[in-house]
Amino acid sequence: FTLTGIPGMPEKDLWMALPLCLLYSTTFLGNVTILIVIKVEQSLHEPMYYFLAMLAATDLSLSLSSMPTMVSVHWFSWRSITFNACITQMFFIHTFGGVESGVLVAMAFDRFVAIRYPLHYATILTHGVIGKIGAAILLRSMGAVLPVPFLIKRLPFCHSTVLSHAYCLHQDAMRLACADTSVNSIYGLLAVIFIIVFDALILLVSYILILQAVLGIASREERVKAINTCLSHICAVLLFYVPLIGMTLIHRYGKHLSPVTHTFMANVYLLLPPVLNPIVYSVRTKQIRRRIIQMFCWKQERK
Repeated sequence: FTLTGIPGMPEKDLWMALPLCLLYSTTFLGNVTILIVIKVEQSLHEPMYYFLAMLAATDLSLSLSSMPTMVSVHWFSWRSITFNACITQMFFIHTFGGVESGVLVAMAFDRFVAIRYPLHYATILTHGVIGKIGAAILLRSMGAVLPVPFLIKRLPFCHSTVLSHAYCLHQDAMRLACADTSVNSIYGLLAVIFIIVFDALILLVSYILILQAVLGIASREERVKAINTCLSHICAVLLFYVPLIGMTLIHRYGKHLSPVTHTFMANVYLLLPPVLNPIVYSVRTKQIRRRIIQMFCWKQERK
C-alpha cells in the first residue's frame, strides 16, 4: 500500500513533521509520567488510579501503533508499507481503540461504585476484580478485531493501492479491494456496534445512575465533591467520542468535503485523546498534580 500525508499538499508535509513529533513526545512524556506517579505514590494505589493507569497505557500503545508510519511519511517521505505490516498496524490501532472505549466504561463503573457505595468501594473493587476487568476489556477488543486481518487478507487488490491516511485502517483498505466487500462491511458494523455503540450506551446509563446517586446525597458540598470526581472522566469520554463521531459522520456523509478535512479529523481522533488525557488528569487531580510537582522540585534540588 501507499500511505498518504496531506492530500494535495506534499510540499507542506515537512510542516506536519515537527508538530507530529511534538505531539508524540508530549503523549509519551505525559502518559509515562502518569504511570510512574501511580506506581511510586502509595496513596494512589486505589481502584480509580489503577483504571487511570490502564487508560494511560492504552493511550501510549495507541500512539505507538500509529507513530512509525506517521513519522516516516511526514518526516522521511517513506510512503510505502507492505501488506502484512499494514494489516498488523490495522489490528493494533483498532484493538487499542476498543480497549480505550472499554477502559472508559470501567472508569464510569468505578465512579458509580465510589459515589453510590462509598463504604463498600474497596471491598467491591479489589485488586483481583480490577485485574479481571482489565483482562476482559483486552480480550473483548482483541476477539472483536481478530477476524479483521483475515477478512482483509482474502480480498484481491488489483487497482489503486493508495490509502487515505498515513496509517492503516480497516475501512480505508477495504474500499480499495476489487471484489465484493459486503462481509467486511457487515462485520465492521457489527464490531462497532458491539464495542463502541454498546459502550456508549453503558456510559450513558452509568451517568444517569451516577446523577441519581449524587442527587440522593443530602449535603450540597458532598454533591459538588462527588461531581468533581467525575469531571476528568467526562472530559476523557468527550475527547474519545466527539472526534470518533465527527470522523464517522464525515466518512459517511462528507464525501463532498476536501480530503484535507478527512485527514484532519482522522488524525484528531487518533492523536488528541492520548495527548490531552494526561494533561486533563494532571490538572484536575490534586494528588497527581502534587506528586508531579514534587518530582520536578526534587530533580531541581538535586541539580
